[in-house]
Order: sequence, then C-alpha cells, then structure tokens
Amino acid sequence: MIVPEKLKKGDLIGVVAPSNPIIDNNIEEIQAAKKIMENLGFKVRFATNLFANSNKYSASAREKAQDINEMFEDKNVKMIWCAKGGENSNSTFEYLDFDLIKQNPKIICGYSDITALTNIITQKTGLITYSSTNFKTIATDETDYSLKQVINRFVDGNLRLGEETDYKIIQKGNVEGQLIGGNLSLTRALTSGKYNIDFTDKILFLEELGFETCPSLANNYLYYMKQNDVFKKIKGIWLGNYTHESKITLEQILLDVIGNEFDGPIIKSDNFGHIEKKIVIPIGINAKIDTSKKIPIELLEKCVK
Repeated sequence: MIVPEKLKKGDLIGVVAPSNPIIDNNIEEIQAAKKIMENLGFKVRFATNLFANSNKYSASAREKAQDINEMFEDKNVKMIWCAKGGENSNSTFEYLDFDLIKQNPKIICGYSDITALTNIITQKTGLITYSSTNFKTIATDETDYSLKQVINRFVDGNLRLGEETDYKIIQKGNVEGQLIGGNLSLTRALTSGKYNIDFTDKILFLEELGFETCPSLANNYLYYMKQNDVFKKIKGIWLGNYTHESKITLEQILLDVIGNEFDGPIIKSDNFGHIEKKIVIPIGINAKIDTSKKIPIELLEKCVK
C-alpha cells in the first residue's frame, strides 16, 4: 500500500467537489471553511470547477474528474479535501487517471458519498485514502471535534481511533485486516460491476444516514451485500452512526440479515458517519479488532509518513 506524506503548516490544500454542487449557502460555508484553515496556517486552493453546476444538479462528471486529476498532478498540492457529499461521486470513476494518482500520492479525504470515490482510488491504486469530515462541514459543525481529528491524524500522525466511551461490543472476537468501507449504500454499490472493491479478509466499517435510509432500505443494502458473499469474505465489522426515528438500530438490522452466519467480531461506535463527531478512518491500512480491549479497534501501522 502507498502511504501519503503528512500535512504540515504552510502546505497547500486543494478543495474539490466530486458529488453535489456547491451552491446557495454552501458558497459562504466553503469560504468560511477556507478562512478556518488559513487561520490555522494552511493555504487553500479551490479547484477550477468547484462552483460549477453544469448539469443543474452538479458539475459534469468530466469536470469533477478533471479537478481531481489536476489536484493530484499539481506538486504544490499536499492534500485533497472533498467539499461535501451527495449522490454521484461514482460518475467520476471512468474519467479518473488512476496511473497519475498512483504516481502522485497524497491525502484525499471526505465522508458520505465521498467514500465511494476514496474506496475506488484505494482499490485501483493502492493509495491509502481516508473517511473524514468534509471541507464544508468544518464551518457548519457546532464544535471543532472533527477538525481536530483531521489535524491529529494528518499533521500529528496520531493513530488513536476515538475514546473508550465511544464503543460497544455486539459480537466478541479478535481479527486483523485492512479497513474498507464507509457509507452503507455506497459500499453496497461497490460489491459488483466494473468498479468493485475486494472485501477479502477486510475489516468492514459502515454507517448510514437514517434521515434518507429507512430500516427496510438499510436491510435491502445489507441483504444485497450478503447475496454477493461479502459477509463470507470479511473478517470483522465496525458499525458507525445510524439514527432513525423508529429507534431501530443498524446493529439490529445487520443481525437480522446475517443471523449466526458471521462469526467474526462486530463492534459499534458513534464516532463516524452523519454526525457531529467524526474521527478519521484510513482506508487500506491494517487494523485489529480485539473486543477484550477498552478501545476495541486499533491501527497497526502509520497512515501518513
């Protein structure tokens, strides 16, 4: 695997929008996020098509991919931070230059729809990518928790994955494997087809937005993954946030799907997903779940160098 370099004060951060458009209030929020990072000592550059809305629902796939390719090619850019999530970052896949990305490794991060993009980049290039807060969100969060997690991971190289109080054990066990996953609906879409990811011997982390995904739809996604043998391939499961008005939990839905057919460890934490509190999870890094530990998951290797 290719581990990108640490971020340093004074480095240039490139901002791209691979998913939904940056329009209306988002424009002010993006500008506010830029000021926050500049005040911390970083430089920020907006991609050429960051504010494009060519299709009236987003920039075109080619425009979005062009921005990502250009940010990887630009030697001055040390980190690529995705502006916000949405629904169609996968539209960029066929226009990404994966050879270029592999030859110019650097941090790229975001969450929600962005995890489709980051997982595919890791799969195609071997570059470690990251599930983290989005760029816009650092200006809209009520606290600076998620921003501090970005600094801790990318600048300080901290390996800690939250606090003891974040976790609960659903099923005991002890396994090691590479981390893979992110948003449930998008991870589900990567189980098959031309652009798919390898789940073999991985630790799968999943979260979902309950506001958009009712329990029956989450059940649909998980059954699709089961029917494509995902739960026969992976070693462990790490569930993140899922909040639905029914109070039905993601672990309830998962256990209904897998029954007693999965014997690996399953842990749950409310420190990633569509919530205020988001840690940074490296995709492709080796990790260990040990449910006897106070913090039941740990990174086994550096995720920036």
